[in-house]
Amino acid sequence: MTPTPAPGSSAPARPGAVLAALIMVAAVANLNLAVANVALPDIGRAFDSSQTALNLVAVAYSLGLACSVIYLGALGDRYGRKLMLVTGIALSVPACLLAAYAPSDTTLIVARLLGGLSAGMAYPTTLALIAALWSGPARTRSIALWSAIGGAIASLGPLAAGFALERFWWGSVFLITLPLAALALVMAVMLVPAHVNETTEPVDNLGGVLSVVLVGAAILAINFAPVPNAAALVAGLAVLALAAVAAFVLRERRAANPLYDLRIASRRVFWVAACAGVIVFGSLMGAMFIGQQFLQNVLGYSTVQAGTAILPAAVLMVLIAPRSAKLVETHGARFTLLTGYVFVLGGFLTMLLLWREGIGYWQVGLGYALIGAGVGFAGTPASHSLTGSVPVTKAGMASGTADLQRDLGGAVMQSIFGALLTAGYASAAAAAVSAAPPSAAVTDSVQTQLTKSFSSAAATAEQYPQYSAQIVAGAKAAFLQGDQWAYLAGVIAVLIGAALVYAFFPSRAEERRLLAAYAAEDTHA
Repeated sequence: MTPTPAPGSSAPARPGAVLAALIMVAAVANLNLAVANVALPDIGRAFDSSQTALNLVAVAYSLGLACSVIYLGALGDRYGRKLMLVTGIALSVPACLLAAYAPSDTTLIVARLLGGLSAGMAYPTTLALIAALWSGPARTRSIALWSAIGGAIASLGPLAAGFALERFWWGSVFLITLPLAALALVMAVMLVPAHVNETTEPVDNLGGVLSVVLVGAAILAINFAPVPNAAALVAGLAVLALAAVAAFVLRERRAANPLYDLRIASRRVFWVAACAGVIVFGSLMGAMFIGQQFLQNVLGYSTVQAGTAILPAAVLMVLIAPRSAKLVETHGARFTLLTGYVFVLGGFLTMLLLWREGIGYWQVGLGYALIGAGVGFAGTPASHSLTGSVPVTKAGMASGTADLQRDLGGAVMQSIFGALLTAGYASAAAAAVSAAPPSAAVTDSVQTQLTKSFSSAAATAEQYPQYSAQIVAGAKAAFLQGDQWAYLAGVIAVLIGAALVYAFFPSRAEERRLLAAYAAEDTHA
């Protein structure tokens, strides 16, 4: 479905080719975001990683993106969106190579962070260009395709990674995107127009630095919260994040050309949509993160089987997104967002109540299908409302916020889920060790390995074959306690998000009135 202009719309020349190029660029970021999850058990075995280290491997890419999208979106608005697009895609190549051949999990985390920063140059620019090149219903349909195909590619990432892991080493998953990156680079250079509705205002660099610090410190504090003896580090990171928030707000209120216009951000259509999107997209990434480990660690799926299990989410996102665009036009963003939330809630309840050891695939497929349907419905209105309530010269702010929904949502939800998984696993594993009959084999070192992560427990089981069955059974039970905590957090987050949308997001008629008023205000500003 190629978006074409309708009455009251505009679109670039060769709209289908331009949109395909933008989606291809976004696909590189989405695929790189998703491929690590299915490889986490293999990475854990290769480096004997703690659960916290595995959490950081999974979240580092989202962290890099979340830290940078607002600042880099503003730089693109000022110095050229196409330049940022091309530079980001080009820099993703060395980041992928460093991740693939990383000699330690620490290097891998750094490589993933650098990959996220490179994607932060390219990914937000894709939506900014859609906002700059299309308007009216054509923009809504373009955003729907961009959102659906991007989300579907993120869901297909584990499948591609699974096939790679069946044949090669764990690092091969980070090489999957290289051919796609080469194609995206060529398409971007040849097809994407340059300097469309860009601003000449100077960039608020201090605000940009503060935005990087506040997001990074907050996410790292969440990840290190369950780590023993890390209380001082967590407290320091939390204080740094709070100080950066205060300094950022003060700076943006006083700056002549603020990086993040708080006047625009306070618009009801904008801030509610932003919060709603954080929860929706974070739910998708969090469910994929925990789910991949559950499928392999507890159900014993192969990497290919675990990647294939996600297909219902990808298929439903692609099928539903075009319907979501029509629903936004006919019933408004509020109704469409709430519809998506109902499905996402159903997905988490399925995972919380039905995902147990020994279940059949239908319970797994149902959980992923509901999550995918929910994101398919909610993704379009969440992004559409942001771009519609911001002047086109500040499209980088809207696109940065839309990408922040995915990246901050993914980073925060994966961090929270990972922290709860870590805490729940360690608590259950320690209780199981304490309740077991005394044994000279259970030294302090062995106990540390058993409570460190599932992969460490599995490695310990191989060292003590006479106790292997008991160790693996205990590790599975401990993992299930941790992932139940995570899914319960998902249920609570979705309920909070739905209540926020229901209470504060305007109805269809009021939304259109507000968007018209915003446009008039920005025209005369």
